[in-house]
Amino acid sequence: MRGFRLRLPSPLERAIALRYLRGRKKSRFASLNTVIAVGGVAIGVTALIVVLGVMNGLRDDLRDRILVANPHLRILTYGASLRMESWRIAIATVRADSEVVAAAPEVLTQSLILNQANYPSAVNVIGIDPDTSRGSVTTLPQAIKEGDLSFRTSADSVDGGILLGYRLASRLSSYRGDVVTLVSPTAAKVNRAIGRPVPKYWRFEVLGTFDTGMYQYDDGFAVMDLETAQRFAGIDSAVTGIQIRLRDPWRAPVVGARLQGTLGYPFRSFDWQSQNQSLFSALQLEKLAMGLIICFIMVVAAFNIIGTLTMVVAEKTKEIGILQAMGLTPGGIGRIFLAQGAIIGGVGTAIGLAGGLVLAYLIDASGLIRIDPAVYFIDHLPVHVEVLDVVAVLIFSLLVAVVATLHPSRGAARLTPVEAIRHE
Repeated sequence: MRGFRLRLPSPLERAIALRYLRGRKKSRFASLNTVIAVGGVAIGVTALIVVLGVMNGLRDDLRDRILVANPHLRILTYGASLRMESWRIAIATVRADSEVVAAAPEVLTQSLILNQANYPSAVNVIGIDPDTSRGSVTTLPQAIKEGDLSFRTSADSVDGGILLGYRLASRLSSYRGDVVTLVSPTAAKVNRAIGRPVPKYWRFEVLGTFDTGMYQYDDGFAVMDLETAQRFAGIDSAVTGIQIRLRDPWRAPVVGARLQGTLGYPFRSFDWQSQNQSLFSALQLEKLAMGLIICFIMVVAAFNIIGTLTMVVAEKTKEIGILQAMGLTPGGIGRIFLAQGAIIGGVGTAIGLAGGLVLAYLIDASGLIRIDPAVYFIDHLPVHVEVLDVVAVLIFSLLVAVVATLHPSRGAARLTPVEAIRHE
C-alpha cells in the first residue's frame, strides 16, 4: 500500500487543486459541490462564534449587574450574632493588601417594609458608608436614578432617609418624599400594659430610587446610611461585614483566602463567585453543551468535504492516472486533495468568521433579541466574543477540514497509472 508524506503542497499541486474545485473545464467559478462544502463550514463557524458569544455575554452581563450592589469580596465573622466588633482593625489590614482597591464597612439585615397604606413586603436592608472619598466599593452610586447618598431628610419626624429599588418603590407606590415604615429586626420588647412583645417600628423618608438592572436587587433591596443601619439593626457600633473591591474580580477567591489567613479566626471571606456559584456553574455547563451541539454542524460539514472530494476522485480518475504517468508521485496526488480540503476549510472558516463577528455585533449593539428580566435578570440578549473562543473555533474548523480530506486523499494516492487510465 502506497501513501504520501505530509508536507506542504507545491505550487503545481495547489494549481491542480484549484482547477479541480472549479468543476468543469471552462467554468471560472466553483462547482456546486464545492460551494455546498464551503457553506457548511461557514455556517458552522458562524453559529459557533455567535453561540459562544451569547454564553459569554450572559456571564459578563450577569457579573456586571451582580456587582452593581454586591462587592467583589466580603469579610464576615463567625458567631451566633454575626456581629463584627473589631472591624476597624480588620479594615486597615484589608486595605493594606496590594490587590484591594477599596474597602468599607456594611450592615446587612432583613426586615418588613410597609407603605403609607400599610401594604407589607419583605426587604433586604443595606447600610453603607456614604463617604466615598476612598473610592466606592460598588457601582451603586452610578445606579441611583433619583436622589443621592447624602441621606439628608426634609422632615425631623422620621428616623432617617432611605433609597429603594425602583421596582420595589413602584410596587409599594412609594416615591420621593413619601414615608415608609420598617419593622426593626431586633427582639421585640414586652409591653407592660398588655404583657405581650411589641415590635419597634421605624419611619423612613424615601429619598430616591436606584436601578441596578438586576431584577432581584431592584425589587427587594433598600439602602440607608451606615450609622442609621447600625441603630436599626441594634448592633451599636459593630457592623456585619466589610465590603471589598479588587483590581481583578475573578481573583476574589484567591484574595479572600489570603485575607482570611491574615486576619485569622473569627474572620471569614465570602466572594461574589461563591455567592452565585450555582448560577455561573449552570452558565458554564450550558456553554459547553451548546458548543458541543454546534460542533455537530462542523461534523456535517466534514462529511460534505469527504463527499465532495470522493466525487472528485471518481470523476478525475483518468486524469490522476495521466498525471502519475507524467511523473507526479502518489504523495503529490494525495497532497492535491489535501490542498482542496484546506482551501475549502480556509475559505469557509474565513467567511464564517466574518459572518459570525458581524452578526454578533449587530445582535449585541441593537439589543434586537429581548428577554424577560424577571426570569433572566437582564432585558436583552448580550453577545460578547472572546479572542480565545475565536482562536479555538478557527483551529477546530481547519482541523476538521484537513482531517476530512485524509480518506479521499489516501484513496487517490493508492491508484496506479494503469488502473486509473483504464477506469471507465
